[in-house]
Amino acid sequence: MALTSRTAATMFTTFAVLTTLTLSGTQAYADDGTPSAPPGSLTTSPPPTVDPTSPGLKLADGATLAPAKVLDIKSVVEDLGGEERREDTNSDVTFALQAEVLFPKDSSKLNPDARSRIQAIADEIKNQKATTVRVFGFTDNLGSYAHGLVLSKKRAEIVHDELAAALGSTDVTFEVRGYSEDYPIADNTSEEGRRKNRRVEVTFPRGAANSGSSGAQS
Repeated sequence: MALTSRTAATMFTTFAVLTTLTLSGTQAYADDGTPSAPPGSLTTSPPPTVDPTSPGLKLADGATLAPAKVLDIKSVVEDLGGEERREDTNSDVTFALQAEVLFPKDSSKLNPDARSRIQAIADEIKNQKATTVRVFGFTDNLGSYAHGLVLSKKRAEIVHDELAAALGSTDVTFEVRGYSEDYPIADNTSEEGRRKNRRVEVTFPRGAANSGSSGAQS
């Protein structure tokens, strides 16, 4: 599992509970006017309070713990500049490209070298034999929410168009959405964080042959 040849990658592995994602896209792309939360989005809700002295947490006499097992492994590879990030779980592959890699400032027109990045993602979609692809756009919290919603959706649509052309297949169903400043992955109080939040994410299922291993506004 690798990014483009010009990127130097760092990898770390974390453990997480397997999340089942239900896709309900339409051919080409969906646009219902009311975006739902992206699958796999993190919640900021506080964890439940646990009383360590509760009798319910104690094993009954003679009982034993079941053998430990890993339910899911997430592998994350990011280039040193943070411009491109790939996440692999047992079920899905997600590419996240910073907006500056793809588009000029406050624009949905592709940069000259953006197509090669998108082509690499299309090649991986083919490799995984995926027939459902989600393309989600995001901005930072600068400017109005409404402007960010329009910009993030336009950028997602442009990436969708390039992916569809590169795949050359009508058998792939796309879900395309823009989320403005919602669901940040970094702190919007710094430019470094805002740059990470300005992104387009492409997610698709891992191929059956590989499913057992993991491999904002500007």
